[in-house]
Amino acid sequence: MTVEAARRGGEALGDSALRPDGVLKVTGEFAYSSDLWADDMVWGVTLRSPHPRARITGIDVSEALAVPGVHAVLTHEDVPGEKFYGLEHHDQPVLAIDQVRYQGEPVALVAADHPETARRARDRIRVGYEVLEPLTDARRAALDPSYPKVHGDRSNVVRHQPIRVGDMAHARRVAEVVVRGEYEVGMQDQAFLGPESGLAVPAEDGGVDLFVATQWLHVDQEQIAPCLGLPTGRVRLTLAGVGGAFGAREDLSMQIHACLLALRTGRPVKIVYGREESFFGHVHRHPARLRYEHGATRDGRLVYVDAEIVLDGGAYASSTSAVVGNAASLGVGPYEVPNVRLDAYGVYTNNPPCGAMRGFGAVQACFAYESQMDKVAEACGLDPVEVRIRNAVAEGSRLATGQVIDMPAPLAAMLEDARAFPAPPPTGTADVRDLPGGVSNTTHGEGVRRGVGYAVGIKNICYSEGFDDHSTARVRLETVGGEPAALVHTAAAEVGQGLVTLQAQIARTELGVRQVTVAPADTGVGSAGSSSASRQSYMTGGAVRAACEAVRERVIELAEERLGRSLPGASLHDGRVVAADGLAVASLAEVLAGRAVEETREFRHRRTTALDPLTGQGDSHVQFAFCVHRAVVDVDVELGLVKVVELAAVQDVGRILNPLALEGQIHGGSAQGLGLALMEEIQVRDGVVRNPSFTDYLIPTILDMPPMRTRILENADPHAPYGLRGAGEPPTLSSTPAIVAAVRDATGRPLTRIPVRPEHISCG
Repeated sequence: MTVEAARRGGEALGDSALRPDGVLKVTGEFAYSSDLWADDMVWGVTLRSPHPRARITGIDVSEALAVPGVHAVLTHEDVPGEKFYGLEHHDQPVLAIDQVRYQGEPVALVAADHPETARRARDRIRVGYEVLEPLTDARRAALDPSYPKVHGDRSNVVRHQPIRVGDMAHARRVAEVVVRGEYEVGMQDQAFLGPESGLAVPAEDGGVDLFVATQWLHVDQEQIAPCLGLPTGRVRLTLAGVGGAFGAREDLSMQIHACLLALRTGRPVKIVYGREESFFGHVHRHPARLRYEHGATRDGRLVYVDAEIVLDGGAYASSTSAVVGNAASLGVGPYEVPNVRLDAYGVYTNNPPCGAMRGFGAVQACFAYESQMDKVAEACGLDPVEVRIRNAVAEGSRLATGQVIDMPAPLAAMLEDARAFPAPPPTGTADVRDLPGGVSNTTHGEGVRRGVGYAVGIKNICYSEGFDDHSTARVRLETVGGEPAALVHTAAAEVGQGLVTLQAQIARTELGVRQVTVAPADTGVGSAGSSSASRQSYMTGGAVRAACEAVRERVIELAEERLGRSLPGASLHDGRVVAADGLAVASLAEVLAGRAVEETREFRHRRTTALDPLTGQGDSHVQFAFCVHRAVVDVDVELGLVKVVELAAVQDVGRILNPLALEGQIHGGSAQGLGLALMEEIQVRDGVVRNPSFTDYLIPTILDMPPMRTRILENADPHAPYGLRGAGEPPTLSSTPAIVAAVRDATGRPLTRIPVRPEHISCG
């Protein structure tokens, strides 16, 4: 489809429909949450703890209140309702009460008529701290009962999930090849470019209207209202422009704080974090320590996996329990393994809180099990792709949790496809920008070696373990200006993934109209769940389709009433009611005759079950998605610099709904995987963040991201709307270990920690 054709509208499913926000974002005209403004608005700022662990001995706000232009200074004593909130456990205080558990924990709030005034007043708040030694050893927190507790008498273990399959004693006796490895994954940040921000406006009914960049409007609402001491219906949320999310906006940041200040001052309150504060104001990817042992036959068939995964959840639980469930259930990868002993732990420490990030527990495990598969291949004298093919799951395979894969899983063929990609040409030295560190003119080819690596990952789609995962959609069809037009209303957060475009495509396809408006997402309609777990195309797409089907049925009934005859098999197409024989029998404008047809539907996926707490058995997941990567790198082994020459990806997406958006998801997920492999890490020492800026926390730029080859397969999932599979997360899993495998291939170094640093590589 040409750009001009896309601009004319009318794109249905399968077309590369252009995003309505695309041009606005490129030209700088898009309104993000940080651009919000209201008359009589004041500014809110947060005072945060400089210590990762300390008792609070006193708070004096008198000097701050004396600053001209200050309208309010609040501490925990000013929280009118519940003092604690949280996604899965209400363990996080709105404002610190008697202690702080991580560096950056909110202690007090200030509202003033200018942000600089608010910051000056914040700096005059006096907090007495009795500094304590931070508890930062996640493995001791998981396994040592004598290790001090982060939360008083509460266990440091948020969740321990074992997986037990088969007879490990027998498996150890029959395994002919055994490989072991210990791996470490650093703390990655979501690094979205739009900082946390929002605007809270006090309402006449004593409630509050909050305009905010988030991923889950209704769960925000459910956490905010009790802390304000208000009924849920008096806390109304509308999605503001989101500048990236990747999981970090599932947790609350400034939402309760802005609402508290708005209700106290009686004026709209805007809060916008700076970049440094953003690093302290949201959760990160769980850092992990992983120990794996694989046993196999000499021909590379896996006999057993024995593994331990420790995920550092930081000071508060956030979504750690669910992350542990993912890491455990997917912890041996997309391989048939008859004997498994795996223990996954998520723990409290005084490190920064960690929660959802693209890949959600599966990323950490994937790095470890794919590194192990390369070790198995080497020990057996096999090609790394071949060893994966010999063990690959397929439709009908049983996972370590006992769940049977009841959808297409052509993993062996995908691996063959990845191996068949043509090799990129050798890098010459005519342009030093093509070499590792080339834009800095560090080499002209001396000490540069090429490496190739492969990896594959398995990711669950939608929420798991019995969670009541559903989405709601309201669809209205009427005539506007004599033409049929549809209005789609959901609470689904558009966080950059193109969901607004997809909702419109579904409505155009199902209702046969060109004019489709997607209403702003807010809490005025039922919950759509979170924009995470690669679930919105599946869940909200399913809800919009169901609501459109209900509207279509009602419209056909109206047409039957108007024509006085039955229309079995009728459909809507191009603004008309079309009979089963393909002949148009009436226009929608005639059938509607000035009336509107509106329907609301909830969509739920098939049931899942919780993992057994002792054996890890259970049908815990809705859907599985697979991606295979091949990475080609050039490495300067003297300086430890890496240039990713090419990434190639093979992914099965069930059905392509928007080719252009899908390509973007695969490229974007691969870029974040590249970042984790080679550069992205929040450096934490004794609970203190050492690099809270984009100067020192590095993310891939256009100079780092290589050309990509993609092969996208369509093997429809019979259980999913349109046969689709969620596509945004799987590329993040396999890109990281593929790149690291390629660097190993070039250097011969073991490389058991990510991100890989120059000192891990350098032979000089």
